[in-house]
Amino acid sequence: MRIVILGASGLIGSATVSRLQRSHTLVGIARDVEVSRQRFPMVEWRSMDLSRSTGALKEALAGAEAVVNCVGALQDAPGENLSAIHEDVVSNIIMACRHSQAVRIIHISAVGVDRDPTSRFSTTKQRSEEVLKASGLTWVILRPSVVLGRPVFGASALMRGLAALPVMPVMPATGPLQVVQLDDVVATIEYFVQKETAHGIALDLVGPTRHSFTEIVQLYRQWLGWSPAHEFMLPHSFAKLTYRFGDAIGKLGWRPPVRSNAELEIARGAVGDPTDWTRVTSIIPRSLPEALAEQPATVQERWFALLYLLRPLVFIILAAFWITTGLVSIGPGYQIGLDLMFEGGAKSMSGPSVIAGGLTNLLIGVGIAFRRTTRIALFAALGISLFYAVAGSLLLPRLWIEPLGPLTKIWPIVMLNLVALVILRDR
Repeated sequence: MRIVILGASGLIGSATVSRLQRSHTLVGIARDVEVSRQRFPMVEWRSMDLSRSTGALKEALAGAEAVVNCVGALQDAPGENLSAIHEDVVSNIIMACRHSQAVRIIHISAVGVDRDPTSRFSTTKQRSEEVLKASGLTWVILRPSVVLGRPVFGASALMRGLAALPVMPVMPATGPLQVVQLDDVVATIEYFVQKETAHGIALDLVGPTRHSFTEIVQLYRQWLGWSPAHEFMLPHSFAKLTYRFGDAIGKLGWRPPVRSNAELEIARGAVGDPTDWTRVTSIIPRSLPEALAEQPATVQERWFALLYLLRPLVFIILAAFWITTGLVSIGPGYQIGLDLMFEGGAKSMSGPSVIAGGLTNLLIGVGIAFRRTTRIALFAALGISLFYAVAGSLLLPRLWIEPLGPLTKIWPIVMLNLVALVILRDR
C-alpha cells in the first residue's frame, strides 16, 4: 500500500513513518528531510513547502491510497503562518487528492478545537476540519490531546525539563490534561489507513485519566528517579511576562513551548471522551503511569531533562557575550583595545583592527540570536575565537600569564560554542 505522510519529520509524523515503513511503501514529505532520509532510508523523501507546492504535492500523491496529514505548528512565527500551515495545506491536499484519486485522508487535528477554539492555533485547526468535511472525499479526523512518548518535542519536552527542577514553578490558570501516548496515536493511524475501516468520523484521542500539569511533571520526576519537587505558584504577572518573552524569542525563529497560544490552550485544558475511539478501533488508551512503567528511564532521559532548561540559557548567554564584547570594543573599551594593538605592533592598523573585531563580534552575536543563522554564526564564533588565540599569542604572548586570563578564557568559550552546536537541533 502506498501511503504519503505529510509533516513526516515531526513528532507524530516520524513515529508513524517508523511504524509503517516495513509493511507499506511510504512517501515522507517535510520542509527539511536530510536527517529523516538518514534515519529512514527505506522511505521516499521529498522536501517541499506544502502550503505552496501544489504541483509537487499532486506528483507525490500519484498512486497513493492513503494520506496522513501530520502538519502543524503552535504559533505564527517567521516562516510559519498558521493559516497557511493548517488551512492552506488541507486545501492543497484536497486538490491533490482529487487529481490523484487517493482513497483516504487521515487528518491530525487537536482535541477541543471543535468545542471551544481559544487561539489562532485552535481556530485554524477548526477551519481546516471544516474544509476537509466539506470536501466530499474519504476522511478521518483524529484529535489527540497532549501527546507524550519516548521522543519529545514542545510541551512534552518542557514537562521533562521541569521535572529536573527540585523546586517547580507552577503556572497559574492551567486546565486539566488527558495526555495520550504517542504509540496509541500511531496505532490509531495505522488502523485507519486500511481501506475497509470506518471513515467520515472525528475521534478524540485522549488518555483515560485527567491530570493537572504539575501532576504530570511530578510523575515524570518520579520516573526519572528523583524525589517529589517542592511547588510554588508563579505570580500571574510573571507568568504573563514569561509567555510574552516566549513570543519575542519566537519572532527570532526559535520555537519555545511557552508562548501566548500555549497560554490560551493550557488554560482551556485538553480533555475529551475516549469511548468512541475505543469502540471504533478497539484500542484502549494507556494511562501515563502505565506507559512510564513499561519503559524505565535511562541516563539519556536524565541528561535530557537536566539539559533542557539549560539549552536556551546557552544560546542567550552566547549571543549576549558576543554582542556585549562587540559593543564594548567599539565603545568604552575602544582605547584599551587600541593600546593593546599598538603594543603588539599593529601601529596604523590598530584602530581599524579594533573596529573590525568589534563589528565581527557584534555580527556573530546577532547571528546566534536569529535561529536561521545560528549554526553559521556558531562556526564563525569558533573560527574567530581560534584566530584571537593565535593572533594574541603572536602579538602579545604576555596575555597568557595575565591574572584575569584574557587568552585562557577563550577555551571555555570555544567549548560552550561546541556544546551549542551539539544541542542546536530540537528534533
